[in-house]
Amino acid sequence: MNPILEQLKRVKLTSLAGPGLIILILTMMVLPLPPVLLDIFFTFNIAVSIIVLLVGINVRQPLDFSAFPAVLLVTTLLRLSLNVASSRVILLEGHAGPDAAGKVIESFAHFLVGGNVAIGIVVFIILTVINFVVITKGAGRIAEVSARFTLDAMPGKQMAIDADLNAGLIGEDDARRRRQVIAEEANFFGAMDGASKFVRGDAMAGVLIIVINIVGGLIVGIVQHDLAAAKAAETYTLLTIGDGLVAQIPSLIISTAAGIVVSRVGTEKDMSEMLLGQLFTQPSVLYITAGVIGMIGLIPNMPHLSFLGIAGAFAYLARKMDKRQLAEKEASTTSDALAARPSAESPSVEVGWHDVQHVDQLGLEVGYRLIPLVDRTQDGELLRRIRGIRKKIAQELGFLVPPVHIRDNLEIKPNAYRILLKGVELGRGEAYIGQFLAINPGRVVGSVQGIETTDPAFGLPAVWIDGGKREEAQTLGYTVVDTSTVVATHISNLLQTHSAELLGREEVQALIDHLSKESPKLIEDLVPKVVPLGILQKVLQQLLGDGIHIRDFRTIIETLADHMATTQDVDELTSAVRTALSRIIVQQLFPGEAELPLLTLDPALENVLMQAVQSKTGGGLEPGLAENLLASAATEAEKVEIQGYNPVLLTPPGLRPLLARFLRRPLPQMRVISHNEIPDNKTIRIIAVIGASKG
Repeated sequence: MNPILEQLKRVKLTSLAGPGLIILILTMMVLPLPPVLLDIFFTFNIAVSIIVLLVGINVRQPLDFSAFPAVLLVTTLLRLSLNVASSRVILLEGHAGPDAAGKVIESFAHFLVGGNVAIGIVVFIILTVINFVVITKGAGRIAEVSARFTLDAMPGKQMAIDADLNAGLIGEDDARRRRQVIAEEANFFGAMDGASKFVRGDAMAGVLIIVINIVGGLIVGIVQHDLAAAKAAETYTLLTIGDGLVAQIPSLIISTAAGIVVSRVGTEKDMSEMLLGQLFTQPSVLYITAGVIGMIGLIPNMPHLSFLGIAGAFAYLARKMDKRQLAEKEASTTSDALAARPSAESPSVEVGWHDVQHVDQLGLEVGYRLIPLVDRTQDGELLRRIRGIRKKIAQELGFLVPPVHIRDNLEIKPNAYRILLKGVELGRGEAYIGQFLAINPGRVVGSVQGIETTDPAFGLPAVWIDGGKREEAQTLGYTVVDTSTVVATHISNLLQTHSAELLGREEVQALIDHLSKESPKLIEDLVPKVVPLGILQKVLQQLLGDGIHIRDFRTIIETLADHMATTQDVDELTSAVRTALSRIIVQQLFPGEAELPLLTLDPALENVLMQAVQSKTGGGLEPGLAENLLASAATEAEKVEIQGYNPVLLTPPGLRPLLARFLRRPLPQMRVISHNEIPDNKTIRIIAVIGASKG
């Protein structure tokens, strides 16, 4: 016995309240109750309904009353169990008189309907119609729509939380709490949508119980208790109507509370503050209302006292509100003027570091229709693609690019997206969920119907088509890709192009830390004692800008360490590193080829460029020379590409940095290498000469 008693002591009485109430309600449906207990339970039912109504009126947010769906179910079961218990008593003891089922039912039958059966039936039907058709149906519809809208808005809200978290505006605890609130809000409105069906069923059950009790009472009174038909009809009908009203009025109150709770919008005010603050605070509205009511009151045969009295009350209230707003405006103007004066007693609030907003290294903004692509809860395909892109770039280039911070943006088109680098737009495009992009590679044999556009990654003509036309487009020669692939390819292309800008000091330090695990002595001796971190970063950025991966990080550091004693010039150090990486460079440009097809400069043009570089005058090339060089390079590059070769220009070592920077933007497909970067085991073949026609 002792262990059992100890266990009972640990159980809180409050934890037994819910199970105890449910068991009691179910027991009342089975066991007969004396009229005294019926009075107590009916009174308790009315009190609970009033409590629920007052709580619903005073809540500031729907989630403040998150237990309401459960309360709705419990109160509905309580009313139905009381109907069953009272029906049993009415049919068993109704012949004894109007108080056979308790004083509460008798009072409702006589006081509310005056003992008139017809009036009682009409009042009950009206209350049932109001409850079932108006309040319950409206509240259920609001809960249904609110649940749907809440679920639809969840991805955007989750992304907003992630954006605030990534931007440092909130912490992990705040983000976790906000996500929990969003989930609870969706669950609440979903539960309210389902719980409203209980109230509708309760109203229908009330009507059926009334009919059953009246018919059953007539049969019991006439057949078993030998009552006259009129006497039996009057007695049992009054008792049944009283029983129905006792249950229907609390049901009406509960339904009203449900409508008030689900119709609340986001605000920090209770219902009283909202009504008074939004209905009776505009003097112009009150003046117009007073005028209209006053004119109606002047019509002959109208109740002048009531109309003119209410018109005067509204006019007085409008005048009072007008004076109050004028006083508040004057006080606000005075306080603003005082606040504008410099005061030694009230120093201004200092600006802190929390006012500084950090810029994301990489960002992706999407319109609201593209949110499913990046929503974790909807298994967003683009999220996996972006992780794959970062892994691929890390494997190809040799460093890990920063994470892509994703957020929705309502200021752009619903189907649009923007790719940002350090807060600046790199590229944008449009995508359509559920459709496919048919890209024309230049060899299509027909056209396909759809939304004409341009491939955002490579600028090729393309068409957005429905899924049913996918096979047709492929048959015609189009390259067909899905929506997530379009966006992912665009992101990958831009990251590859701007990889040098993504390599900051933090990424370089991460590279050093990674290599230090494999070669700790190398890093300890060379970085940063011999090779400064800043110079290392600039050399790596130049290599990435030239399209060369930095996976062979050990060779890069060792080469820099060998040449740091003779020069600090970044271009010269980069040239030395490129020479050390010559096999890698040639392998990237000409995989598996022993003879290298290259472009070269006309000797005369080469001499002019060498003189320009050696003069050290700065300012770049002379405009006319630069224009001719660019035109000739573009022409020859196009010819080489038509022949099926990669346009690679071979120059002296001194010209390579200048020409690489000069041709990088207008001719991104052209690569520039120097004579020092040709491995000994490779031979060259000149396939074109730039500037030959110009002499």
